[in-house]
Amino acid sequence: MPGCQEDNFQLPTEENCCMSYLVLARKYRPQTFDEVVGQAHVTHTLSNAITSDRVAHAIMFSGPRGTGKTTVARILAKAMNCIEGPAPEPCNQCRSCGEIRSGSSVDVYEIDGASNNSVDQIRELRENVRYTPIHSRYKIYIIDEVHMLSIAAFNALLKTLEEPPAHILFMFATTEPQKIPVTILSRCQRHELRRIDLQSIQKQMASICSKEEVELPDESRWMIAREAGGSMRDALSLLDLAITCGEGASSSDQIIDLLGVVDRKIIFDISDAILNGDIPSVLDLLDAVYERGYDMKKLYTDLVEHFRNMLVVKMGEKIQNLVDLPAHEIDRIKDQVKEASGEYLHQQFGLLLEEETGLRFSAQPKMVLEMAFLRMCRIKPALSMDVLIEKLDLLKDAIGNPQLTDAYPPKADTVPDDPVRPQVTADRPMPSDTGPAPESPGPIENPERLWERLLEVASEEYPMLAATLEKCSLNSLSRQDIEIFVSGSDFNLRMLQRRKSQEILQKLLKNLLGRPVSIRLVAKTEAGPTHQQKKKHENQLRQEALSHPLVAEAVEIFSGKVVDVKIL
Repeated sequence: MPGCQEDNFQLPTEENCCMSYLVLARKYRPQTFDEVVGQAHVTHTLSNAITSDRVAHAIMFSGPRGTGKTTVARILAKAMNCIEGPAPEPCNQCRSCGEIRSGSSVDVYEIDGASNNSVDQIRELRENVRYTPIHSRYKIYIIDEVHMLSIAAFNALLKTLEEPPAHILFMFATTEPQKIPVTILSRCQRHELRRIDLQSIQKQMASICSKEEVELPDESRWMIAREAGGSMRDALSLLDLAITCGEGASSSDQIIDLLGVVDRKIIFDISDAILNGDIPSVLDLLDAVYERGYDMKKLYTDLVEHFRNMLVVKMGEKIQNLVDLPAHEIDRIKDQVKEASGEYLHQQFGLLLEEETGLRFSAQPKMVLEMAFLRMCRIKPALSMDVLIEKLDLLKDAIGNPQLTDAYPPKADTVPDDPVRPQVTADRPMPSDTGPAPESPGPIENPERLWERLLEVASEEYPMLAATLEKCSLNSLSRQDIEIFVSGSDFNLRMLQRRKSQEILQKLLKNLLGRPVSIRLVAKTEAGPTHQQKKKHENQLRQEALSHPLVAEAVEIFSGKVVDVKIL
């Protein structure tokens, strides 16, 4: 080329290229393990492996996007091929470090797994691994998004990956390790990179803003860090956009408009209105957000996260580990939940989560949110478990109080002679079946008197058994045995045939007669009531149960409602 001196010709690199702007994510890409943010568990392990000469020949880096998988692989490649290495800290001055940094190294191959996923390309790679590196210590293959390789390509790589030549290192990066065959994973040393916490992202952006001489408020940096979702690359891309948009300094309002996110103040205002049961304010705030064009599903996600944080803060333990928020927001949440109970917040959080499916598939997400907010505003604060136990104890004492029992006598004239009974019937505590039976003054030989006395004693000591005996009658009595007619349904007969019922009857009759007798049970078939009569009777029993004073008192104590009355 005319005017070009071959000896002075250089390929354009990130350092000497002046024709294009270098984005912050590339300009401030970490060059040593110490510069990697939020992945100390990986970088520390790799540094120890290099120091002890225990670096695996195949390493798999997995984790969310933008957390440093390819960056860590490049730093490890520099550390292994550095002229002063292998060393945990590459010099970044030698030829090998410079070529790897600029992406022009002939011994370090960075391959995109998405566009080089065929078996023929992997076969070509397998043929090239036989050749030694040109001027480096190792020939290194870095395959990004390795899960995009085809099954045939993975199979072609198996043998080489298991027993590569001594001068070969494989480094894989992927966001979806579950898509990689187990045969490949078992041949690699795996390192899981984590999402980067908001505090670390915010500090890194503050350091970059200082180097770039850009003023950006703390609130704006927190907003960008939250929107990045644990990805440093996303955070720096958004920071680049914010700096460009604001021509230097950017206000919080500009960042909100730029990112299209809902202001945190609106999230707090909506949650405050829900906790206060202020339905008009909730609907006005939701309408204002909708009119500004914000995504309702994104608003829902932010609210779910906020109510979850409120619940965790109310618990008051390990807040810093469980809530990834700035200190001023945590303090504001503490003030917000000061008057709310944990049970109430749990109710609100659970109800909000129930709307996820409906919101996801709804063509009218605003209406789904409105309905959810209306339901949340109508929830009455739940009582704590300690208060519930205290009120149960009070109710138990009230039920066992004879004065209260006398004040609400059962309506004997309205209870028909039928085995059907409502579930709520007890007006006094039931003693244990194992308690001693009262002794009669002397033997009773009169059948009618014996049966009356048996029902009387059973009613005092064994109410459930007495309820069954009321449907029976004494047929005959002799010195050795007693015959009882069992009327009603088969349930009554089965109840009396139980071993425990037999033992109780034997004991009661022995005390009343003064001698042991055997018991014969005879089923007495009777024409049962018609369906219409049974239905009418069950409705009558339901009304009696609902109007019982103890039921009404329990509903008032627990601020609840009667859902159903079951007829036994």
